[in-house]
Amino acid sequence: MPNATDIKILIVDDDTFMLKILTKMLNNQGLESVESCDNGSDALAKIDDTDTCPDLILLDLNMPNMDGIEFVRYLVERKYQGSLILVSGEDERMLKTAEKLVHAHKIPMLGYLHKPVSPDKLAAIIQKWKPPEEPHLLQPETKVYSAQMLQSAISNHELINYYQPKVRVATGDVIGVETLVRWHHPTDGLVMPDRFIHIAEKGGLINDLTCLVLKQALAQAKIWHESGQVLRVAINVSMDNLASLDFQDLVVNLAIENGVSPQSIVLEVTESQLMGADTRVPLEILTRLRLKRFHLSIDDFGTGHSSMAQLRDIPFDELKIDQGFVHHAWADETLRAMYDASLSMAKQLGMEVVAEGVADLDDWTFLRQTGCDFAQGNFISKPLQADDFMKWMEDWQGRIDDGLVVDSD
Repeated sequence: MPNATDIKILIVDDDTFMLKILTKMLNNQGLESVESCDNGSDALAKIDDTDTCPDLILLDLNMPNMDGIEFVRYLVERKYQGSLILVSGEDERMLKTAEKLVHAHKIPMLGYLHKPVSPDKLAAIIQKWKPPEEPHLLQPETKVYSAQMLQSAISNHELINYYQPKVRVATGDVIGVETLVRWHHPTDGLVMPDRFIHIAEKGGLINDLTCLVLKQALAQAKIWHESGQVLRVAINVSMDNLASLDFQDLVVNLAIENGVSPQSIVLEVTESQLMGADTRVPLEILTRLRLKRFHLSIDDFGTGHSSMAQLRDIPFDELKIDQGFVHHAWADETLRAMYDASLSMAKQLGMEVVAEGVADLDDWTFLRQTGCDFAQGNFISKPLQADDFMKWMEDWQGRIDDGLVVDSD
């Protein structure tokens, strides 16, 4: 990181007293190149001048004439390359909304500070600053794959299942896995599903893709079961899969062929995909599968607009709380409220609850304190190839033995 004196900082706040306080705080921390403006127009003039354009802006949100949100829009128009810190007396939810908008505009944001500003918190957030990447270091444009390429990949068995473990929060017992497909591209390496699932859906290949994933997953479930590991294997299902009544026969027949009990198979349907669809055929398929004792899970719960209706109309027996409401919920009142509401509603409906995106020990401890049933996320394990699963099981058991599920109180 460059020396503190190398960072050019601009403070934008209509309160001249606040400008003086922040300038003094920054100077006390060894930051010498600090300028200030009490309005957005003057600040933009400095940004337009290459000699005075700052590396970092401390921006107040609530200002007359040009507020901080409008100011950010002008930064975007100017393709501003520096970083931003929001400084405001607004409440937490307002600051988080503003932060989300800044991220959506792809302006690097170091975070936000509440007024009155603490010198220690200001110093901590300044430490996050990094110089912008040089143009030649920027990532190349993402390669776009065609439906024909994907069809060849399906035919050549280049699509490989990975499995992310799910564990029981109370005991740490491994209860199942979520199947996550990856493309082992012969020249591009590992290609993640967000690069090709939409191509499969648009190109009419989603049934072929899901069929391949199902076959591999149930064959692997059979291997695990025969070795004494009776795991629930979850597979993601697209609404396009549920458009044909043949899908139910495919799932049932694959279970029979592999000698896998329906109770060991979970079909995960993303809640946002269900919204607005003609639900007659999907409803018939899902209801008949549930009658045959396959598990049905509503995935990414809370990210769509009709969650309540889906829980009312479709016989789900598992609810997965989206990672956006799980990670850091222990420290965020808004996330905590949404997490608590989802957990409570699922419990009242007699559903099991899986928390997604468990990223660290704080997340894990929070789930244990709130009585969530199951968890998955990189804190537990990243998605694994089947050959690596047993080794992970040994490592995970070691973590359990070291006290991971022992109550701290």
